[in-house]
Amino acid sequence: MDIRRRSEEAVYSSKVFAADEKPLKPHKQQQEEDNTLLIDASDALPLPLYFTNGLFFTMFFSVMYFLLSRWREKIRNSTPLHVVTLSELGAIVSLIASVIYLLGFFGIGFVQTFVARGNNDSWDEEDENDEQFILEEDSRRGPCAAATTLGCAVPTPPAKHIAPIVPQQPAVSIAEKPAPLVTPAASEEDEEIIKSVVQGKIPSYSLESKLGDCKRAASIRKEVLQRITGKSLEGLPLDGFNYESILGQCCEMTIGYVQIPVGIAGPLLLNGREYSVPMATTEGCLVASTNRGCKAIYASGGATSILLRDGMTRAPCVRFGTAKRAAELKFFVEDPINFETLANVFNQSSRFARLQRIQCAIAGKNLYMRFVCSTGDAMGMNMVSKGVQNVLDYLQNEYADMDVIGISANFCSDKKPAAVNWIEGRGKSVVCEAIITEEVVKKVLKTEVAALVELNMLKNLTGSALAGALGGFNAHASNIVSAVYIATGQDPAQNIESSHCITMMEAVNDGKDLHISVTMPSIEVGTVGGGTQLASQSACLNLLGVKGANREAPGSNARLLATIVAGSVLAGELSLMSAISAGQLVNSHMKYNRSTKDVTKASS
Repeated sequence: MDIRRRSEEAVYSSKVFAADEKPLKPHKQQQEEDNTLLIDASDALPLPLYFTNGLFFTMFFSVMYFLLSRWREKIRNSTPLHVVTLSELGAIVSLIASVIYLLGFFGIGFVQTFVARGNNDSWDEEDENDEQFILEEDSRRGPCAAATTLGCAVPTPPAKHIAPIVPQQPAVSIAEKPAPLVTPAASEEDEEIIKSVVQGKIPSYSLESKLGDCKRAASIRKEVLQRITGKSLEGLPLDGFNYESILGQCCEMTIGYVQIPVGIAGPLLLNGREYSVPMATTEGCLVASTNRGCKAIYASGGATSILLRDGMTRAPCVRFGTAKRAAELKFFVEDPINFETLANVFNQSSRFARLQRIQCAIAGKNLYMRFVCSTGDAMGMNMVSKGVQNVLDYLQNEYADMDVIGISANFCSDKKPAAVNWIEGRGKSVVCEAIITEEVVKKVLKTEVAALVELNMLKNLTGSALAGALGGFNAHASNIVSAVYIATGQDPAQNIESSHCITMMEAVNDGKDLHISVTMPSIEVGTVGGGTQLASQSACLNLLGVKGANREAPGSNARLLATIVAGSVLAGELSLMSAISAGQLVNSHMKYNRSTKDVTKASS
């Protein structure tokens, strides 16, 4: 029943009392009598209230400052925090006493406020019962009961007193937050853990270590997220994934995994060998287009891929008091004799890391040193960073005034478009070429050699130049690079510099055939470490024959993978450029890149 407050005058003036019953006292009079029985909690204090509060507040903040200072000294001196001195013990006792007083003071104040509010805002229990009684009587009498307030004569009920009917107020709709989703836990123990995480008693990131079961931890974390946000995660799967394989190296705070389709393009005939290229993508037409390019390359005798350079980079920044001092270190590092010493220091960090060169650049009194080294079959970011740290520690002994600003200062440059990678290269530098015969251009690619050459010049070269492109003189190299990277467990963010590519086309053999090439100076791939050891990605690497490390020739698997990436880009460039030249781009995307339930029509 809807309970509403009434004005004192209306309620008490309208009641009819029996002869032997005393009328109820008005609220204000009753409140004055009740207040005479209340005693302030501050009356029990031996000192004035303001003085007592000031004393305990001063003691609380003084003790907290003392303890924080002591703990800071312990952290600096590597002293365990649980080792407590006598002075700290006394401070902790004082802190507890002040906290108890403050909690008690505010608790008593809350109770007094609640009691005072109850006296000032009292609800008449008898009024509530009377109203319930009248509503019940009205429901028995039918529609005429509603006419009471309009002057209809109604028999007086046998009650001791009657309260007037108050018209029901219209309901006010209040926008409420949707209730959080609750999915039943697998067990009572899991339910208790879920509640503890929701309440903040157990950190979500510690579930794996506390439970010892990575999948169970992911399941609990997923349910916690649903309850906190009120959003369903029904479409995010949990089953079918080995969560222990990613612990500590691939992902943290896991709640499931995302499904990405993997298609196959090929066979790609590259350097006399056939490869079926796995591509993970959600873009329709991409695999089909790359597959058509592979077909054209295969029918023309295959492609050739050459590795030009292999060197991962890391560039720290160091600062001196003067530019002259920074230049002295630059000359020291670039001296061949000193470089051999630094290379020995660097190479001690790993069995596979081999320092190749150090490229220096000065900005005022700041020196940037770009270390380049081979990293075996690993992509090598961690490996080169470890070697750089060894060199910095060595140089610190020779140059005591050297201030290391950061081990990575963007002169590398990682995960960013940069001219230094476009010019100097990073990771694997590869060029891949093929000659596509006139017959294949016409029958498979449905276009003409001259049309392709002209389109490449005006689109990939001139158009990109007008756009101010940096390493983007191609049609869609990043499409193929990203798809192969995700399928084989590479770092997708390194698609930025790995997609630097210039596509060249030229008519050869008296203008009958097409020579096409892609030059990619910074393909950053590895076959060990990171996501390459996950089951799905490992299977894709195994399909290409580059899984894991090559024991006979360390680094050869990663280098082969880089050439396959370049060959796949060559196929993708050839097919897309042909589609644009023949005016097939829109039609092909309408056919393959739109949702359709008729599989027969989609594949025809």
